[in-house]
Amino acid sequence: MQKQSGKANYFWLLITLSAFFLNACAGNSQRENSGQSVPALDKQTADLADVTTDALNLAKLLGQDNVLIVFDIDNTLLAMEQGLGADQWYEWQKDLAKEDPCNPQNVGDRFAVQGALFFASAMRLTQPDTARQVKVIQDSGIPVIVVTSRGPAYRLQTFRELRRNGIDFSYSAIGPPGGYDQPFMPVENGRLSRYEDGVFMTAGQNKGQMLYALLQKTRTALPAAIVVVDDKQKNLDAVKQTFGALGVAVHAWRYSGEDKKSADFDPAQAAAEWQSIEGALRQIQKVLGPDNFDLSSAVLPAGCP
Repeated sequence: MQKQSGKANYFWLLITLSAFFLNACAGNSQRENSGQSVPALDKQTADLADVTTDALNLAKLLGQDNVLIVFDIDNTLLAMEQGLGADQWYEWQKDLAKEDPCNPQNVGDRFAVQGALFFASAMRLTQPDTARQVKVIQDSGIPVIVVTSRGPAYRLQTFRELRRNGIDFSYSAIGPPGGYDQPFMPVENGRLSRYEDGVFMTAGQNKGQMLYALLQKTRTALPAAIVVVDDKQKNLDAVKQTFGALGVAVHAWRYSGEDKKSADFDPAQAAAEWQSIEGALRQIQKVLGPDNFDLSSAVLPAGCP
């Protein structure tokens, strides 16, 4: 994803400092009301049951309304049925476009191709009881949402696969019922994002900053503790940096259940799979139109042989 500029980082430093003072009273009041405080936590697990146990313990200690659970989607709750189109495929394509943009394995516009693959491919749960673990937390009354790096362009495919796998965040979400019916800009000079039915699609922006922006937009008070679950350490670090400065205890769980599949990703196999289905997807677009995906930009850069 795109790196933020120094100006953007400075902007967020000011925002964070301002938020610290603006929310100090509210945050202190919450912790006084709960009568407890908890330390930050950094853990790794291949079993989401560990996250469930942590969430329920925090709710018992602090009160349900003083805890917020934040899940990632890709390689945390759901995973692609194959390497093609998965997070590891995206990272490979990102590096390929930077190192050798004319490489014939470069799909050109990886965002457009991933959208087509999300449309065409099913996803599976990362572990058999993923949906049940999420529901146990939700049924306890704790607010539970998703913060994903996916952008609003993948909205339909994302909700289709969440629902097909039995996961629904609409009844455990913060903010207005249903969220917001239009994309919005969470931060100045940022990228359009969307929050719907408890799923915040941030278009690859800093997850700590995005979560804070969402709390502000929904007028949700700072929780005493946030449990965040993600397969990428950089996303956990972003949440810790933002909310640690605000005095919020962050329990950061790096989910490792998909690590082996990610490590076993075979670029040559993924390239062959894409070559075998690219023509069919382009034909679908030609006949039925580009409403669900558009591969027009998925070509090598101009000037490539």
